[in-house]
Amino acid sequence: FFHIYTQINEILNLCAEKVNEQEAFTEPLCELIKLFALPFHKKKSFDEANYAVEVSQSIAQLGHLMRVPSSQVKMQICRCIISFYNTELPGKLLLGYQPASADYKIQMAEVGGLAETLFMSLTLVENQLIEKLWVLKALQHLSTSETNCRLMMKAQAASKLCLYLNGADPSGQLLFRSSDILWNLLENTSKEEVVNQLSSLECVQTLQEVFVDLLMRGFRHCDQHLRNDLLVIATLLVENPAAPMIESGFAKLLIVLATFAEVKLRNPLIKGFKFTYSFEDFEMKKLLFNVIGVLSKNPSAAQLLSENHVMPALLYYVKPIQKPGFPDWSPVLYEELQLHAISVLASVAPVLIDKYLSCQTNTLLLMFLEWCIGQDPFFGQGNSFHGAGGRGNKVAQLHYSLRVLRSAVSLYDDAVNLNLCDQGAISQLLGKYAIKKSKEKEDATLVEIQADTLFILSVLCDSDLHRKELFSREGIPILIPFFRMDPKKLYSGLGHHCLLFSALDCLWSCVVGCYIAENSFIEKQGIFLLLDLLALKEKKLCNIILGILVELCDNPKTNLHFNTWRGKRDQTAANLLIQLWREEEMDLGVRRDQYGRIVDPKRPIATSFQKQQKVIPVPSNCPSFAIMEISESIRAKVYSLFCKLDFEKLPALPAKDSVTFAIIQRYMDFKVGEVWSEICAEIKEEFRPLTSDAKALKVISKLTEDTARRVVALQTKMLDRAHRHEVQEEQEIYKEFQAAYTQRELTKKSWENFLTRTSDFEALKVRNLME
Repeated sequence: FFHIYTQINEILNLCAEKVNEQEAFTEPLCELIKLFALPFHKKKSFDEANYAVEVSQSIAQLGHLMRVPSSQVKMQICRCIISFYNTELPGKLLLGYQPASADYKIQMAEVGGLAETLFMSLTLVENQLIEKLWVLKALQHLSTSETNCRLMMKAQAASKLCLYLNGADPSGQLLFRSSDILWNLLENTSKEEVVNQLSSLECVQTLQEVFVDLLMRGFRHCDQHLRNDLLVIATLLVENPAAPMIESGFAKLLIVLATFAEVKLRNPLIKGFKFTYSFEDFEMKKLLFNVIGVLSKNPSAAQLLSENHVMPALLYYVKPIQKPGFPDWSPVLYEELQLHAISVLASVAPVLIDKYLSCQTNTLLLMFLEWCIGQDPFFGQGNSFHGAGGRGNKVAQLHYSLRVLRSAVSLYDDAVNLNLCDQGAISQLLGKYAIKKSKEKEDATLVEIQADTLFILSVLCDSDLHRKELFSREGIPILIPFFRMDPKKLYSGLGHHCLLFSALDCLWSCVVGCYIAENSFIEKQGIFLLLDLLALKEKKLCNIILGILVELCDNPKTNLHFNTWRGKRDQTAANLLIQLWREEEMDLGVRRDQYGRIVDPKRPIATSFQKQQKVIPVPSNCPSFAIMEISESIRAKVYSLFCKLDFEKLPALPAKDSVTFAIIQRYMDFKVGEVWSEICAEIKEEFRPLTSDAKALKVISKLTEDTARRVVALQTKMLDRAHRHEVQEEQEIYKEFQAAYTQRELTKKSWENFLTRTSDFEALKVRNLME
């Protein structure tokens, strides 16, 4: 029956034209439209594909018929479109035919672009509420498809629907249906595109008006639910810096609403509003906290957050939970709000650092930490996102409190850090940390707690000798176990890799540079532990471990431990460093022959990346590729370590290591040559040097090349000496084998003679006569 819809289309168009002249055609037109609501049948299985073009065009025609100036026709079209989504099979089947696929009409509507046409027809029913609601109802069904949503977005659906939100409608259906379609657009298309369409001042003001109306007059559960949906959309707009949320005053309204219950200050913006402490109000409270967190990322919102008492409102929750103590929220809901508020505080604190200090936040957090570690009975529910790992304990509260401290100290603000240290934060954190680690089984949350604690201590003790001494009393025994961590934990997925980085950072900041702390660390076999970690050859760890070892080598006690250390197969520290150097050069693509000798004397330590780079003149204050390579590669640190350990005092090395070591010894000369090579290339790129300058540059370049050739000669000499030594060893071993064989033959012959004499009497007589 698909082919008859082409004929029906022609009749529909004729009737639509006649309706303008005679109303009598309205009823037949509606009856023809009803035909599209009937089940489609096919004779052959491939009829659906064969007639797809005709059917999609016929269904698309329904959207164009919305131009007919008849409410009856418009509503019938919408009823017909809604019927597409009734996927029940027909009760009676025609003989010789079978029903089309349940979603065939829906697919054809997508192909024909019905959604876009129907949405554009909303302009024809602007002042006709009933017809508009029917169109929106049809669009609700159509907007469940990604394809239809994309078509609607072409017609600027998001911004136009937003303006319908505050339209006059006593039933409330206009608001409900418009917001539902908006949600479908957000779910089925690009969220960024929808937000961009909603970011006009007119849309933001409309959204604000509707939100305030629902806030003040929406007492039904459905109204509160819709209010929260609009708040989610508002949050998405807050995330878009281009949206005029601050300029329109909407952001201020949301901040005031988020904080008024905690700060107990009246504000005309929300005059008359009261929390009902229902679950919907609880959801709104969390969404408002989330808005504050998003606003904290916008520098232009800092003053707004400061003026509207955000810091005191969030600090309201930084206090022990006591029972009974929940006059408004249930214990479970209050705990979730508390954790959410403290989490948001971690984002707000760096932005409002002056308020952070004036509100004595450090004091409140340290007192709260005391409660978190204390023995007071408290059984956290751990049901929420922020409550992970906190069921039956106070781990979640500890987790987010430390996160706030971390965000504050990460500013490296002297006033904040001094305030913390004056209140004994270093000793308190060390004590709490030790207790927590010993009592709880490790999971991702506890690993993060440990990492945050170590980071805070690193910042507090950095560059302050007195604080390092204070740390050394309790901190080093806590720090040492991290360097004994089972290497398998680094791949557990719980964050141990980050934890080990934090421990190394803490070692560098809290121990290195203070002889008292360094001696304590070295006495507890710290150098051995660092070398054990280095022997794992973890690329990300090597750089920081080598940096720490370079600093610790200034301590006279380090060299003895360094030379005493032995790894697997009796590996020495020097051998380990040389191996790391070789592997680094292999990764960097430095050219070496099969024996490890220099291949390119002109560029003896250049990486493959450096060789690929063209000459790029840079200002004098910008580092060149040769200089940047020093910080990115471990070779400079390995060279520094050997310098501090004294090249001449190293134990004897195998030939392969000696060849590599010859390059390490000349690393600084080669690096200076690289820099001069870059200078020469830049000069030749932009200028023509004077004759005397050109000669000087040529001499400098030749000096580096000559040094490389001498190193190659030395390497060759080492290899020859090693080869001769191997040959000599082989000869000596051969002589030993030969002597052993001769001795074995003599012994065998003597035994045979003995057997002959003892078993043959005549032979014995002959032997005696001979003697």
